[in-house]
Amino acid sequence: MYRSVPGSSPSPARRSVLRGSLAASAALTVGGAGLAAPAFALSGRPRAEWGVQTGDVTTSSGLVWVRSDRPARMLVETSASESFRRVRRHHGPLIGAGTDFTGTTALRGLPAGEQIHYRVTLADPDDPRRTGERITGTFRTAPDRRRDGVRFLWSGDIAGQGWGINPDIGGFRAYEEMRRLDPDFFLCSGDSIYADGPLQPSVTLPDGRIWRNVTTPEKAKVAETLDEYRGNFRYNLLDHNVRAFNAQVPTVTQWDDHEVRNNWYPGQILDDARYKEKDVDVLASRALRAFGEYTPVSTLHARGGGRDRRMHRVVRYGPLLDVFVLDMRSFRNANSPGRQADDTTGILGAEQLAWLKRELAASTAVWKVLAADMPLGLVVPDGTNIEAVAQGDPGAPLGRELQIAELLRFVKHRRITGTLWLTADVHHTSAQHYAPERAAFQDFAPFWEFVSGPLAAGGFPASALDATFGPERVFVRAPERANLSPMESPQYFGEVDIDGHSGELTVRLRAEGGAVLFSTVLRPGRVGQ
Repeated sequence: MYRSVPGSSPSPARRSVLRGSLAASAALTVGGAGLAAPAFALSGRPRAEWGVQTGDVTTSSGLVWVRSDRPARMLVETSASESFRRVRRHHGPLIGAGTDFTGTTALRGLPAGEQIHYRVTLADPDDPRRTGERITGTFRTAPDRRRDGVRFLWSGDIAGQGWGINPDIGGFRAYEEMRRLDPDFFLCSGDSIYADGPLQPSVTLPDGRIWRNVTTPEKAKVAETLDEYRGNFRYNLLDHNVRAFNAQVPTVTQWDDHEVRNNWYPGQILDDARYKEKDVDVLASRALRAFGEYTPVSTLHARGGGRDRRMHRVVRYGPLLDVFVLDMRSFRNANSPGRQADDTTGILGAEQLAWLKRELAASTAVWKVLAADMPLGLVVPDGTNIEAVAQGDPGAPLGRELQIAELLRFVKHRRITGTLWLTADVHHTSAQHYAPERAAFQDFAPFWEFVSGPLAAGGFPASALDATFGPERVFVRAPERANLSPMESPQYFGEVDIDGHSGELTVRLRAEGGAVLFSTVLRPGRVGQ
């Protein structure tokens, strides 16, 4: 079924020597020495003060993101060498106020399994000869050969619960630790911003120490307007660790609730005095637009727009891995006690569930990661209602559990191998193994769920387990009281390492400071896992 292995650091990163120098130069390019976005010497020309990002990288494609300080034409050059001796040009969009001066360029026809060096140039739209200083980055395309292996990190929950960028501790330090591990990509499992979490300039901790926050006008209140949501995304980019990480590591990003508002669901009308706009659907529309402007997500930049814009998608990362990015927000029903005996909407919505079944059945990847923005068997309350899936009743599936039971049954009966669930959300780290012999609902194959986070937010005690799907908490690390600051409790992220020869998948749960808290190895070719 599974076997645990002692926690230990992985072997040196495959590209650490190559990319170490690149990361250093990239950090300098985007102002790695400080927290504030740097100024450039080319006065009066477009400036890219917020760094670069890449996202949704596959064997042959990826997205490059940048933000200008004024209208500009975006040009991306790619090369196989850091010297850019030979370049290929990719013409990007005209960047303007309509997208808050952000732009994303799709790179296509890239070689598989290769280190790609890129540089972004912003040109004056009225005079192409007037260009700003180039900003550089690097990433590796997904391999098209199984033997090359894949390694990635995941976490979530960034700048939450009043804990923002603290210059006294070096900002979001976990990003630098992740960069040094040199993963192929990073899966951001939601709560990438806290649009509903205003920051105070300082907070006194229980032991008398002072936590200091970098503050901005947009972080002084809950976000309601489009510009306020945009400002929340810009806030994280003030951190030099984030900018250096983005210049080296591609992301696969999803959203959860705090990109809009705590515990939101479609159709919700707020009873919250902090909000002048009470209609959550209006807020969610603005938040989604800002999300698409500030993150390189392929389906939010799809041609056609409108109904084509969606968060859920499959990122195919070569023969070893498909990442199924779920959206457990946009299609869910209203939060409730979760005791209904019939629930076709659930947490995914009927249409997304049908999409997920089709994509899972069609996948030929050895491993199929279900990237969930909420856990399955951990009880996450919303007052007297239920926020996630599990509702605390250990019996047969009810409420949103019915939809998950249908999906698990489908995986078993279609004999879909190599599925595992990764999530964040609950602000502690744990590993749950689900087995039918322990469960009230038994028509499924055993599987794992791994939880990590927060990456830069408050830590919280471990959530209660719901026995419906038979979870066993094999490991957990969590604080004993709520909302411990990053000065009081370590931040967490997880690591997945797929061996190209054996196909075995190793999961490591890591803590800030370098410790591997838990590690286990999963064997390929098994239904469920």
